[in-house]
Amino acid sequence: MKAAIYARYSSDQQRDQSVNDQIAVCGALISREGWALAGTYTDRAMSGSSHLRPGYQSLLADARSGKIDVVVAEALDRVSRDQEHVAAFYKQMQFCGIRIVTPTEGEISELHVGLKGTMNVLFLRDLAAKTHRGMRGRVAAGRSAGGICYGYRVRRKSDAHGEPVRGGRDIWPAAGFVDGELS
Repeated sequence: MKAAIYARYSSDQQRDQSVNDQIAVCGALISREGWALAGTYTDRAMSGSSHLRPGYQSLLADARSGKIDVVVAEALDRVSRDQEHVAAFYKQMQFCGIRIVTPTEGEISELHVGLKGTMNVLFLRDLAAKTHRGMRGRVAAGRSAGGICYGYRVRRKSDAHGEPVRGGRDIWPAAGFVDGELS
């Protein structure tokens, strides 16, 4: 049986090693089952809520062309966190006669797609709400809620306990800003 590994992590704030760890876990499953590795598809720092990922698209193309018999991912949410995308992926794999297997869930069925898809949607909503809450708190405290903008640099300060105070920015005169205006 020809097996494909799909591995992904979602943001540049996660470790690149995550993909290697996922590949190792999936590779161990493939070895235990006696399958042959037909390909490894990865997407680094790409959200699972989008299906416009190069590795994912390559996996779909190879599945349609008959190069694989089974897709192995660490968990269903590595394939996608979007319920509609998971269902469409499952449907396409079923049409091609390809199984989806994860070390944690075993062979994926319609039940997994429905339940895990719903759980992933709830996770993303909860994550978005917590992220926005945190951003509002940073802004209310007079700190930056986003990345560094051109013309500013990170203010490096520590509190009374020596812990870094995050989110402070200073105008960087060398960038051409004077009193907040471009010169």
